[in-house]
Amino acid sequence: MPDTELKNALEALLFITDRPLSAKELCALTQVKDQPRVEALVGEIRRELDDRSSAVQVMEVAQGFQMATRARYAPFIRRLFTDRMTLKLSTASLETLAIVAYKQPITRAEIEDVRGVEVIAALETLMERGLVHVAGRKETVGRPLEYGTTPDFMRRFGLKGLCDLPSLETFGPKPAQAAAETAPAAPGDPGHLPEAGHPSGDSEPRPPIWPTVKDEDSPSS
Repeated sequence: MPDTELKNALEALLFITDRPLSAKELCALTQVKDQPRVEALVGEIRRELDDRSSAVQVMEVAQGFQMATRARYAPFIRRLFTDRMTLKLSTASLETLAIVAYKQPITRAEIEDVRGVEVIAALETLMERGLVHVAGRKETVGRPLEYGTTPDFMRRFGLKGLCDLPSLETFGPKPAQAAAETAPAAPGDPGHLPEAGHPSGDSEPRPPIWPTVKDEDSPSS
């Protein structure tokens, strides 16, 4: 198959698919065994779209390729699809998803040990949304289920793989801030006296790492 025809076939597949296609899948669909050739042509399609500032782009996500609209055109797409475009997750679901993403495979009991509350409702929500799945069973007493993230999780968050998750260190306090928080208060310094109801000395509770959104889960989660 000539390069021009193969490139057009690849562009059609990337446009019509509703999930990322790996290079291996593209080879099978086009019946071309030369995977480096297929990957090179996908790269050409990506560059051509970028060069002409197209509203669509080829993204490498979830260990595959898929065509998608650029972020700056999202407002127009939302007007077309309204509520179908929005994936709403509660704070409980976001926190649970973060724990699973960074510590997978992980059991429900281990997630609850980190969060300090039950996560049954949050896990059910994440599984219904296709962001988390059962990854297997832990080889321990009772062989509890272990959970992990799905390829759709990586696609929705624009990740090529789990290695693209930001380092946990980026969510911690900066060294200077940490030193200031742990430094002992100067005797008689009223500026360092804790306020009532806040033993840490903060005037307000510290905000969570993850964004606060409308809670859709039960209070127990």
